[in-house]
Amino acid sequence: MKDIHSFIQKLPKAELHLHIEGTFEPELMFVIAKRNNFQIPFSSVEEVKAAYQFNNLQEFLDIYYAGANVLLTEQDFFELTWAYLTKVASQNVKHVEIFFDPQTHTERGVEFHTVLIGIYKALEEGEKELGITFRLIMSYLRHISEESAFETLRQSLPFKDLIDGVGLDSSEVGNPPEKFQNVFKASAKEGYKLCAHGGEEGPAEYIWSALDILKIDRLDHGNRCLEDEKLVERLVQEQMPLTLCPLSNLELKVIQDLKTYPLKKMMEAGLLVTLNSDDPAYFGGYMNENFLETAKAIDLSKEEIVTLTKNGFEASWLTAEEKEKWKNEVDRVAKEA
Repeated sequence: MKDIHSFIQKLPKAELHLHIEGTFEPELMFVIAKRNNFQIPFSSVEEVKAAYQFNNLQEFLDIYYAGANVLLTEQDFFELTWAYLTKVASQNVKHVEIFFDPQTHTERGVEFHTVLIGIYKALEEGEKELGITFRLIMSYLRHISEESAFETLRQSLPFKDLIDGVGLDSSEVGNPPEKFQNVFKASAKEGYKLCAHGGEEGPAEYIWSALDILKIDRLDHGNRCLEDEKLVERLVQEQMPLTLCPLSNLELKVIQDLKTYPLKKMMEAGLLVTLNSDDPAYFGGYMNENFLETAKAIDLSKEEIVTLTKNGFEASWLTAEEKEKWKNEVDRVAKEA
């Protein structure tokens, strides 16, 4: 496995499913909380980490939103994003497409532009200093009303040139995609690309709704598509990208053991699957850890790792020329590794 670790490290990678608020490491949380004179319900970094034991998505979201409460200023959002970028730069990640959750912050009085500009300045700095290109995705929270999502869309319009797409995340069960049909249609009219979480804890039917009602360009998670043969055929035919997050699925009990992760089955079916970290500060691993732990658990070959890595660039919102450049670079590095 040491050889596989080195191989994964050398490959250039793209990350397509990453919530920037989910990269909030406890050490930085304490620094920012102290600076903002914000009381958090933990006395030490160790106590925070000990709390990162989840039985389901909702238990994770409860602590995720509590941590996000610490973030108040443009500097806070810059530092959060910069910490993520420096971390993934060390893992040879070359392109990122990250989610941010405006409502998590605007609902508690933080201005939309404070959140956006802090994140965007760090992304610009990351491209300049670290060579990491980026796309930015504004997510609507599905446990809140569509009316609130429309307000977020309105707030985004003065900054439309900085935002590439919209997503749909948070509590999936009981919040079907069709709840957001109108705001997704309006978002598309504004020129935003569309993606949505589906088939993580929610049923395969939610994936159908995301495809047919929201008309998404990319599906986040999508694990439960395997319960519906016709759905798999549809996803394969359209080459709809799926952004899988193995360590997230393990920590949130979507799966009980990585050894049962159906990744090979999905690849053999012809699905366009990618590996990503989701909320790495909470789930115990960034990109390389997700690749390595999955490779160990289900015995991925180097060829399969290369395919997954190339899929990451293929499923991205880069231009066709940029995709081809990076896929060729993955092949070159793999041959020399």
